[in-house]
Amino acid sequence: MKGARISNPKDFGAGLLFVFFGGGFVVIARGYQFGSAMHMGPGYFPTVLGALLVLIGLATAARGLVREGEPIGKPALRLLALITLATVLFGVLVPRTGMIVAGTVNALVGAMASSYFRLRWAVPLALGLAISAALIFVAGLGLPLPVFQNPF
Repeated sequence: MKGARISNPKDFGAGLLFVFFGGGFVVIARGYQFGSAMHMGPGYFPTVLGALLVLIGLATAARGLVREGEPIGKPALRLLALITLATVLFGVLVPRTGMIVAGTVNALVGAMASSYFRLRWAVPLALGLAISAALIFVAGLGLPLPVFQNPF
């Protein structure tokens, strides 16, 4: 009997990643009290979410075995680097400059990964996104993050 052929490597690989990360969440959450649906403990949400991620991953990987799909292409290293840089810059800039500047820089650097990137459109959208995030997370949810801070 011939072994299973992976018809859709993208789906199969994505499914394995979902299983890996979902399983990791479940394993890590075992160290926390689970609770019940009515009185959730700190381990309830990551366990349930991780288990759902594992189920979705198994279904996605199984689909990769039966449906035809494109092969996995070359990794887009430039795009990966831009998204990673945007995330790192946000983490470094928030305590120094606040949510508005850090969020704007994050959105601009992340947007540069798109083939549709145009600076004249990206700047106002990034600024609007940063202001919205500050309103939601700082004003609305009360997170203790600076909105604007003089870096000097």
